[in-house]
Amino acid sequence: MNNSVVSENSFIIESDEEDDKDFNKDDDGNDSDSSNYSNENPPQRIQSSYNPSWPQSYRQSIDLYSSVPSPNIGFLGTSSLSRLSSSFLSTSLTRRHTPEVLPSVTKPLIQTIEDEPPQRRSSRALLPPLSRKSSLLKTESKVCHEVPSRHCSYGQAVLNGINVLCGVGILSTPYAAKEGGWVGLSILFIFGIISFYTGLLLRSCLDSEPGLETYPDIGQAAFGTTGRIAISIVLYVELYGCCIEYIILEGDNLASLFPNAYLNLGGIELSPQTLFAVVAALAVLPTVWLRDLSILSYISAGGVIASVLVVLCLLWIGVEDVGFQRSGTTLNLATLPVAIGLYGYCYSGHAVFPNIYTSMANPNQFPAVLVACFGVCTLLYAGGAFMGYKMFGDDTLSQFTLNLPQDLVATKIAVWTTVVNPFTKYALTISPVAMSLEELIPANHAKSYLYSIFIRTGLVFSTLVIGLSVPFFGLVMSLIGSLLTMLVTLILPCVCYLRILRGKVTRLQRGLCIGIIIVGAVCSSVGTYSALAEIVKSLSG
Repeated sequence: MNNSVVSENSFIIESDEEDDKDFNKDDDGNDSDSSNYSNENPPQRIQSSYNPSWPQSYRQSIDLYSSVPSPNIGFLGTSSLSRLSSSFLSTSLTRRHTPEVLPSVTKPLIQTIEDEPPQRRSSRALLPPLSRKSSLLKTESKVCHEVPSRHCSYGQAVLNGINVLCGVGILSTPYAAKEGGWVGLSILFIFGIISFYTGLLLRSCLDSEPGLETYPDIGQAAFGTTGRIAISIVLYVELYGCCIEYIILEGDNLASLFPNAYLNLGGIELSPQTLFAVVAALAVLPTVWLRDLSILSYISAGGVIASVLVVLCLLWIGVEDVGFQRSGTTLNLATLPVAIGLYGYCYSGHAVFPNIYTSMANPNQFPAVLVACFGVCTLLYAGGAFMGYKMFGDDTLSQFTLNLPQDLVATKIAVWTTVVNPFTKYALTISPVAMSLEELIPANHAKSYLYSIFIRTGLVFSTLVIGLSVPFFGLVMSLIGSLLTMLVTLILPCVCYLRILRGKVTRLQRGLCIGIIIVGAVCSSVGTYSALAEIVKSLSG
């Protein structure tokens, strides 16, 4: 296996004096990390050669976004800002000169003071030599960026996968069943099987050569720097789209709880949906500024519990109050493409799978992890779709929580669970996008931390503006699922696999990949067109 376990990953920025010493030592071939490896635990995963290109922060930010065991990541900053507050964002721009993945260091995860080595190798030594002018990063003290350890167990990997896969998409599965009919529900299972297979293709790509650890790495191995940048942009746009969905979700569900909450500002009347969308954006804004998102990472891990709880509340209301009397439509061809996008969105987790695979203590268990993740999530999605469509039939709304009788305790539990969950996930979802943009700020800018705050604030308010402009939760989800998720989940894994392993692919594998690419391209084209057409129709109507 090329992807072996490493016991610690650290992002370390030292003072210039120490950096120069370590850097010169490495130039002479002395005091390098490779000399510190014990004979009993030789490293098998070497330093990636795919990290220097943008984005360098991908691994770090996606690990934070997806990990149930919380990483402790703080943003680097000047001491002056630290004096103002130790909790809010300061400059994180020193990481642009820090590679995503440092070499493995076979040490215990928790060291005693006497076991700690007297010196750590400068992260600058891992990059090509930089001119003095281009390395004007000065810190008054050592700062460390921790990345989740590479000892993820099978259970942790399954929880991480389910936490990413089983999100707000579960709220729209009954709406997808309505749009596609009962026969269309089979698309959910077909996509689940195909997504499982393409997850295995990503593993094969990672194993093709040492140093590949993330989805952008795979893109660079297949198509060079252009492939890395293109895939990264697609992944970041998908995350950005999820944040737009969170804003729409908050406005819709809070408005259902407080339908009379109108506000008049200077003759401009804000509807409950608009008002609560604005309130939600303002509420999540401080969390986006946080320099340590570890608490949010712990809380967001409850997304798995939240998804199960919402489905159980739906079952409770169906049994105790509404019933399952609606027959529904067998097949609805007119709106089936919208359902395709909604079902596709349900499996938008491939951006994280490479990170999960390379963090596992036993990578051989990765297929079993995928089976568990897709099995559990598909059952939850199918169960929610079946129950919701049987309960509400053709009256099913884009989020089944909006259909629930408002006077029931189970409804309150389901809606408040739906409302609270995005508040914890918004900052974790938008942070990878923000960190990638922060890399583009000149590192020697005196007030770069202010630019970081401006970037994050601008991202939050841009999602608010788009969410208010296109406040159609189901249609926006269908658009994201068709345009982006189909690309990330179905098309790109097959294309990269055929490109990287072109000399080792069998005829059967090539045929399967080409077939999946065709299916993905057709579904993406039809679904995107239908979603856009419905959005335009809704805006004009």
